[in-house]
Amino acid sequence: MFKIRNLIISSVFLTPYLFFGQHTDVINSNRPGETMSAFAVGKSVIQAEVGVYGINEKHDLLNYNASGFGTDLTLRWGLFREQLELIVDLQYQMEDYSTPFVSYKKNDFKQTILGAKYLIYDPFKNYEKKPNIYSWKANQKFDWHQLIPAVSIFAGANFTFAGNPYAFSNESSISPKIMLITQNHLGDGKWVFVTNIIADYITTDYPSYGYVLTLTRGFNDKWSGFVENQGYKSDFYSDCIVRGGAAYLLNKSMQIDASISTNFKDTPSIFYGGVGFSWRYDAKYKEVQMNFKDTKGKKGKKDKKSKKKEKEEDYQLMEQKRKATFE
Repeated sequence: MFKIRNLIISSVFLTPYLFFGQHTDVINSNRPGETMSAFAVGKSVIQAEVGVYGINEKHDLLNYNASGFGTDLTLRWGLFREQLELIVDLQYQMEDYSTPFVSYKKNDFKQTILGAKYLIYDPFKNYEKKPNIYSWKANQKFDWHQLIPAVSIFAGANFTFAGNPYAFSNESSISPKIMLITQNHLGDGKWVFVTNIIADYITTDYPSYGYVLTLTRGFNDKWSGFVENQGYKSDFYSDCIVRGGAAYLLNKSMQIDASISTNFKDTPSIFYGGVGFSWRYDAKYKEVQMNFKDTKGKKGKKDKKSKKKEKEEDYQLMEQKRKATFE
């Protein structure tokens, strides 16, 4: 998951009278976990997250084995507003399926989702953490504000085509998917906890309900790691999966990652392992800044005056340097 400290935190601490957009100084990727982060990529930003994985499944009760590989692609586009993100999520899988009586190959889109995510609450907006210059102990105490999560909602649709071997119906269908997303930045900002509560295939004969919990730790400016628990339940299939992995930041707009997944049952037992790459294009992004009103309902006139004074002082200093140079 994006797994590097979000610039919004530092923006709040450094500039209490300004609110910056959700665009961060480094790429904010959902990989390599399965959770969707609460924050968008930023208006006019386009981001691609792609991966390849290998799979191995064994079902003791039905006596089948399945192995193969797949690829997944997520496209994210910040559009219209800082809080809004359009998402295309695709997964294509190929596998060899065998039982004592028959063997065959399966390959098709395991997932085709088109939707949008919107940030409905940002706990960092209008929040200023003021240091206590008289007490070291007061500055070290637990910040209860970090327990307030950012909250987003996702709404989209699953597109399933006729004859798909991974679907529970042979007919084409379009079914809704909705999700509640929360995100907390804990401790010094290096810990991030993301929760997804999911309702999937809602209007079909086999609706699925589940959750994903992801805890990420940024170790330094380049490395981050995560652990994750995913559970889902339906009349068609239910499971609980644990996942772990790491991500490495190549530069501010590129990231590579690796992860493994497994479960704790044999109907079926599963093991996945994969690697991925994330890239963003933000050349057209323009930083969003909005001045907030003070407690009297007036705009920050003092802030404007101080900026004007700073410019005048800078100009005078430049003039002095110029005269000194020619003298």
